[in-house]
Amino acid sequence: MRPWIALAFGLMMLLTACGGAAETSDGGAASEEAPTAADDTIASEAASEPTELACDVDSLPLKTEGTLTVATGEPVFEPWMVDDDPTNGEGFESALVYALAEQLGFAEGDVEWVRTGFDEAIAPGTKDYDFNIQQYSITPERDEVVDFSDGYYEVEQALVAAEDSSVADATSVADLQSARLGAAIGTTSLDYIEQVIQPEAQAQVFDDNAAAKAAFDAGQVDGLVFDLPTAYYITAVEIPDASIVGVLPREDTTAASESGASEAAGGAEELGMLFEEGSELVPCVNQALAALRDDGTLDALEEEWLSRSGDIPTLTP
Repeated sequence: MRPWIALAFGLMMLLTACGGAAETSDGGAASEEAPTAADDTIASEAASEPTELACDVDSLPLKTEGTLTVATGEPVFEPWMVDDDPTNGEGFESALVYALAEQLGFAEGDVEWVRTGFDEAIAPGTKDYDFNIQQYSITPERDEVVDFSDGYYEVEQALVAAEDSSVADATSVADLQSARLGAAIGTTSLDYIEQVIQPEAQAQVFDDNAAAKAAFDAGQVDGLVFDLPTAYYITAVEIPDASIVGVLPREDTTAASESGASEAAGGAEELGMLFEEGSELVPCVNQALAALRDDGTLDALEEEWLSRSGDIPTLTP
């Protein structure tokens, strides 16, 4: 082998040994090395990471472009909203909506409030608002005809009674069997009376909490069932001579099913925002809600509007 040929051959071998993309016979790039098991793991992990949703205001599926239309009750009460005015940002649910709107990219003035009845919102069909917020418990039955956001608050039921009521000293659910009890229509408070307590007398049903309170004042019921935050407000402001007898116990879902009670009545109960069935807005609202939970905003709002001092006993099943 002549010296220049030997030198060229040596350079070629050196380049080959250094690796890198070699050229194929037709001048194209050679294929990369086959992926290893480690490469497959990294790709799998990347694929399983949550995908960031495109949730800027301009891309949201809104009822009115550029406006977040939110429905609530008529009237609304503390501690959920203050002075029957959802626009003031006071009260847990009002403050939550404005925090959520900001997280989604809306200015405060871009939130438009409308009013609805509690029961009509649960009915199937198209809604003329983006979502409704008024302490809707997420239940399987409701979820069949409407959609819900993830839960934003875990709620318990409580019994309110006057100090001279026959149930004022109740310590168990069994103590409520002969009582005249009432709650608002369509609420899980009413479900709890009918499905868990199952009193001898038929539960009295009211159009809303205001009507329930009026019946209480007239002595038509021995006790009323509310969610605990509402019970705090009722006994502090609306009926100051009444008190919270106790928190009503949750049943495990198996026991609830065997007794005919729904999970909503017997198990853990969460409140969610209500959307029309199939709403494409739900994932973005859930993403914003998760961000508020992660940065501590949700806990701070609970502490500001829903926390109260004092221990309330829980009745035994």
